[in-house]
Amino acid sequence: DRQQLELATSGKRKLRRFIVIDEVVDKLYGSEVREYFEQNNVQHKILALPTTEETKSMDLVLTILQEVQKFSIDRRTEPIIAIGGGVCLDIVGLAASLYRRRTPYIRVPTTLLSYVDASVGAKNGVNFLQCKNKLGGYTPPVASFLDRSFIRSIPRRHISNGLGEILKMALMKHKGLFDLLKSHGKYLLDTKFQSYRGSAGHGDAALQTTRIAIETMLEELAPNLWEDDLDRLVDFGHLISPELEMRVLPALMHGEAVNIDMAFMTYVAYARGLITAEEKEQIIQCMRGLELPVWHSGCSWPLIKKALMERLKHSGGQTRMPLPTGLGVADIFNDTTEETLERAYQLWVRD
Repeated sequence: DRQQLELATSGKRKLRRFIVIDEVVDKLYGSEVREYFEQNNVQHKILALPTTEETKSMDLVLTILQEVQKFSIDRRTEPIIAIGGGVCLDIVGLAASLYRRRTPYIRVPTTLLSYVDASVGAKNGVNFLQCKNKLGGYTPPVASFLDRSFIRSIPRRHISNGLGEILKMALMKHKGLFDLLKSHGKYLLDTKFQSYRGSAGHGDAALQTTRIAIETMLEELAPNLWEDDLDRLVDFGHLISPELEMRVLPALMHGEAVNIDMAFMTYVAYARGLITAEEKEQIIQCMRGLELPVWHSGCSWPLIKKALMERLKHSGGQTRMPLPTGLGVADIFNDTTEETLERAYQLWVRD
């Protein structure tokens, strides 16, 4: 912002920023963040918090708001900055939306999952009564700053976790992205999504993969930002996974639970005759190549039925089930019978 830059350099008014940072990220990058604000003469308060699915609650939102109140920000010119994974971005987004009805905030994702998923769109929220994201709202950030260098420090399993959400977009909307994941998945895991010159045969697979994933996500979300239309392809992998993830917490990460849901739904698509046996195998093998789980003992038949009943309650009495109809193409179905679902489940467990 040119006006703010002029204010900062002229010394007429000291810039101030309130930053919420995940405590793990703070250990890794906190000193650099502090040095950045000090060098730019910005008065700042950095609040380091444990932001996990287990702590993703209104209690943490209120903790943030108490500190925001103490720091006393100007909600027109002093956006709150969130630095962390998806949970951190969600919690801070909700806190900002509540403070004085709406305070601007900036997202800085530090995991692959938050880079391609939580950084995009308007949603924020917290868990409530053991239900995932039961409380929340739609308040988009004023900006998302994307920097893949953060991803260098996250464990391999977290990279795989993020690949689950990228694969979702590939299966629903983009055959080219699916082919990229199939060809370069192991390389992306090995290099932690960093760009290297002269990576023979791989090009800049990291840049291509993240760019396409974000562009397809934006393409899908932008016309329906407030979810007025409940038919959403981005819900693929999110019909059963919320129930599964909360039930087995912390055994599964979000992207892993989503992938287990997608694996089952791939079998549903196969049982319905929407995809061939070869396409089903290609999808499952791609998942395995990305080191994602394709089955979990906690995903029982009763859990699947319960999750789909919840889906009916919250989506206008229809399942609105996104299913692949090929590689990179999909549609939404409301007529999948229980018999088909059970047959798909038996095939899935057998395999």
